[in-house]
Amino acid sequence: MKTSIPTAVSRYTLTAIALHWVLALAIVTAFGVGLVLEDMALSPAKIKLINWHKWAGVSILALSALRLIWRLTHRPPALPARIHNAMPAWQRAAHHGTHHLMYLLFFVVPLLGWAYSSAKGYPIVWFGVLPLPDLLPANKELAEAIEPLHGLAAWTLMALVGLHVAAALKHQFIDRDGLIDRMRPGR
Repeated sequence: MKTSIPTAVSRYTLTAIALHWVLALAIVTAFGVGLVLEDMALSPAKIKLINWHKWAGVSILALSALRLIWRLTHRPPALPARIHNAMPAWQRAAHHGTHHLMYLLFFVVPLLGWAYSSAKGYPIVWFGVLPLPDLLPANKELAEAIEPLHGLAAWTLMALVGLHVAAALKHQFIDRDGLIDRMRPGR
């Protein structure tokens, strides 16, 4: 049974658009801070950035939960028929696979960071006000095992973000199909 695909380019809701761009900015910024932290010597500035990185991670986790709830309760617009029909099956599969993996990593990356911080014995106090429970007991060996997983997951997420951005730019500047307008703010 073939499903009907609308011909007009319908937009995401304003809430979905806002969550998309706020999360995009937060994720890329938190990743950049994480990279900077790796090369810093221990100092008050590094501790301040570590705390900021943790706060960003918890915020990303909370916003990701909100975004997932919104997505599950507000069906995203279908691809317009002309775009759907122009895309080879592998591109449609890549589109869906990339989105699903990104959603998964929106949760995996901050949860691994939280688990690492807990295992390292460093509490997370969100914005210096709200102490969060440890996910794991302090355990140096476990912390050493989790740390590279957090980094690998973050790099994987950034690779998928890069792929997502490349696909959006392809649709905008090569295909010129207006697909990006569905998520562009203020249009």
